[in-house]
Amino acid sequence: MTLRKRFTLFTIFWLILILIFFNIFVYFYVIKITTESEKEVITTKVNLLLENPRIQSGRGLNTAELLNEYYNVKEMIRIIVPSNRVVNISGSNPILLELPAQFESVHHSGMITKNGERVIFMRVPIYEDGQVIAMLEVNRILDELDKYLQVLVGALSVTSIGAILFAIFGTLWFTSRLTAPIQQMVNTMREIDRSGKLRQIAVTNREESAELQQLVRAFNQMIERLDRTFARQKQFVADASHELKTPLTVISSYAGMLKRWGRDDESVRDEAIEAIAKEAVRLQNLTKSMLMLAEAEQEDWLRLEMFDVVQIVEELATMLQTTFQRQIRVRVLSRSVKMTGDKDKIRQLLVILLDNAIKYSKEPIDISISLLKGIVNIEVKDKGMGIPEKDLPYLFERFYRVDGARSRTTGGVGLGLSIAKRIIDLHEGKVDVFSLPNLGTTITLQFKQRK
Repeated sequence: MTLRKRFTLFTIFWLILILIFFNIFVYFYVIKITTESEKEVITTKVNLLLENPRIQSGRGLNTAELLNEYYNVKEMIRIIVPSNRVVNISGSNPILLELPAQFESVHHSGMITKNGERVIFMRVPIYEDGQVIAMLEVNRILDELDKYLQVLVGALSVTSIGAILFAIFGTLWFTSRLTAPIQQMVNTMREIDRSGKLRQIAVTNREESAELQQLVRAFNQMIERLDRTFARQKQFVADASHELKTPLTVISSYAGMLKRWGRDDESVRDEAIEAIAKEAVRLQNLTKSMLMLAEAEQEDWLRLEMFDVVQIVEELATMLQTTFQRQIRVRVLSRSVKMTGDKDKIRQLLVILLDNAIKYSKEPIDISISLLKGIVNIEVKDKGMGIPEKDLPYLFERFYRVDGARSRTTGGVGLGLSIAKRIIDLHEGKVDVFSLPNLGTTITLQFKQRK
């Protein structure tokens, strides 16, 4: 069953249920109010009769004109003696006149049904010298009130049916507008599945709910993100193919050279072996970086823990100084700066930055660590050849190299800074790069401490 049908049936069901309870409440409330009003009329009539001197004295109860002045076409008034004999009566309604006479010595009131008509009554004893000598009975038929109730039932039925019909058409119209963006999304998805091309939902000027607008925006943002992802994937495959093509071409060329001349010419053989070995190492590093970058795309790549940033930087600086015989100066304001993150990935990030600084500069490298208002700041500064301003926006893109020839000399594959940027993003950090050609580069990292 579609969402539109479910919503319509659900709305109609609850509307009918509410109307039933409302109509029942109105009907019985009106009955109660009107019946109480009729009872008050009878009570007033009885009190007026009891104030009559002849009724109070108990004399002249059978006088004909005694009850005539209280006559009402909807009422019957009579006086009954203990022998169940009617000694005086006033009334003309045939239904009321058919009521049997029955003496009662106590006050009694209530309602009975006669020939399908409701009749309310009140019976009051009449005393003389402290003895009950007769009973005054007032009966009032509610035929006009019942007619009004029938009109009320008809009016409630008509309005209820009208409300249900209005609700049906209104709900169908509303749900059609409500589900239109959803249906449009379904059609768009089917079109994407059929054609294989991503497309967004056209935004209209119709006034839709904020939730539906958010849904449409979220869908378009998802399509836009998928589009960017596919574009990056295509670019990555193209760049990877290009990067893999060069070492494979070199290896193939030197392998062919070995086949033709390498057996007899020792210098050619040595040159070919050296070139093949070098390109094989480069191919190995490129494959390793590509696998690492693919692994970094996973959201659960990090293993979070609390660690000391100063300790990692000092250990890394000592190791790289020994390995490359380059001076790396570490400056800290506190002997311990702790943060929550992936210790190994932060170490890998610093290795990438320091490795670039070592490759492209000859002067000492400075690392500064500070903690300010819960933000861990790490600054890596070198005095190398720097980066042109036009290249800064593309610095962290995959396979992007400021100088291709220079990268080949230093052995870079153009993926290190992409991996570094992914590590920064997964830690929800920030990176700023300031560089001037021939003056050096300063890279500043910022991470939330998150104790």
